[in-house]
Amino acid sequence: MSNLAVKDQVERLPAIQTESATIMSIIQQVAMSPDADIDKMERLMLMHERFQAQQAKQQYDDALAHMQEEMPVIGERGGIKDKNGRVQSTYALWEDVNEMIKPAMAKYGFAITFRTPRNERGIEVEGVLSHRAGHREVTSIVLPVDASGSKNGVQAVASSVSYGKRYTAGLLLNFTTTGEDDDGNGPAAQVTPRVTSAQAAQLAILLEKCSDKAKEAFKKMHGTPASVEKSLFDQVLAMLTKSATQNSKPAEDKDNENNQ
Repeated sequence: MSNLAVKDQVERLPAIQTESATIMSIIQQVAMSPDADIDKMERLMLMHERFQAQQAKQQYDDALAHMQEEMPVIGERGGIKDKNGRVQSTYALWEDVNEMIKPAMAKYGFAITFRTPRNERGIEVEGVLSHRAGHREVTSIVLPVDASGSKNGVQAVASSVSYGKRYTAGLLLNFTTTGEDDDGNGPAAQVTPRVTSAQAAQLAILLEKCSDKAKEAFKKMHGTPASVEKSLFDQVLAMLTKSATQNSKPAEDKDNENNQ
């Protein structure tokens, strides 16, 4: 946000405050009258509250628009691995997100907080973005407990909450994340391209037709059909096709092939 934009916001505040004070002055005058009309006072109070809410929302929107121009791009240092330890996708760690968004948020009068309401469907994380003018926006997500890896119960809940914070903060602030180097400590883990969902489905159908021995070998080598590297698709497809064809043949034909 430029200095001119900040100055413009500051200069508008006295006008807003003056209008609000005028409405309050009218309410006070009505209240002091011996013939005060309670219904009229209530309508005036509601009008004043609506005016304040509208002004707070306008200031929130203006500040958010300017803040987003200065939102940093956050590096993705976290990685989701498959059963073989290969990185399938990366994500920004919450501690990185929190550290990098703080300066811009403080500059424009924002604060973000989180709540975890009780929810029988899972772990609910609720993000609240508040502005100093008084307006706030809320969004939430309900997540299952992250029992992946060797996490204990507490770690599983903490992992889900951390994901919920990243997700809701991203919705409220619309920041961008990207892969990066880790400050000279070596290159960040590279994401290996995987097969498409259609290709994975094709492999899964063939795998179901294979023998139990072939299925076990596939699991040890690739994990699941969706985990197969894109560059190996043609090779794996050919192997599964051959294995599935052999497994579907009558036992007599298999014996003949083995004896040849």
